[in-house]
Amino acid sequence: MITPTLDTELTLFGQGYRLIAGLDEVGRGSWAGPVMAAAVALPLERQGLLEDLAGVRDSKQLAPRQRERLLPLIRRAALAIGIGSVPAAEIDRIGIVPATRQAMALALADLSLQPDYLLIDALRLPAIRLPQYALPKGDAKCLCIAAASIVAKVARDQLMVAEEARYPGYGFAAHKGYGTAQHRAALAQLGPCPIHRLSFAPLREQNETLTVFRDR
Repeated sequence: MITPTLDTELTLFGQGYRLIAGLDEVGRGSWAGPVMAAAVALPLERQGLLEDLAGVRDSKQLAPRQRERLLPLIRRAALAIGIGSVPAAEIDRIGIVPATRQAMALALADLSLQPDYLLIDALRLPAIRLPQYALPKGDAKCLCIAAASIVAKVARDQLMVAEEARYPGYGFAAHKGYGTAQHRAALAQLGPCPIHRLSFAPLREQNETLTVFRDR
């Protein structure tokens, strides 16, 4: 298991950048629910920051209980945290990559402090006029991106648990909208609901024969 470091952040800090925000997204491949992003800026001058955030890593490497335990540590340590969300209907309208960039832009806008450099997991934000670096597997390498991955994942998981109460029968609390056998079986029985992404397979095939009223 790869442990993220502060090497990239501290290199940038040494170059004069003082507020570096890490960004990551969650939910790009889901069949239902929003794509969400988080931005996290850490206090790079703080002694013992790595020790305080020991265990923070790519959210995909962590169990739900581990992520929930680490979230308060991130919130206490961070200088600023922002979250952005783009719903299924907008994903269908503009596509998943533009929607992901939009979620990241919303997360940046939600920060209480203005960053002067962005470290992003894999994706560039050409519409954002800030210096930035897109790192493949950045959530496994940079502590601020790893922290953002946990913030985004916990926020989206909590939202999808709440959606289970609004749209029972799909199993959103269990699979969080991703493509599982349980989810596919529920779609075959119930058809899509208003938070499904109709442009994604297998919804796209079902949408050819089913009418969905998003506002019902």
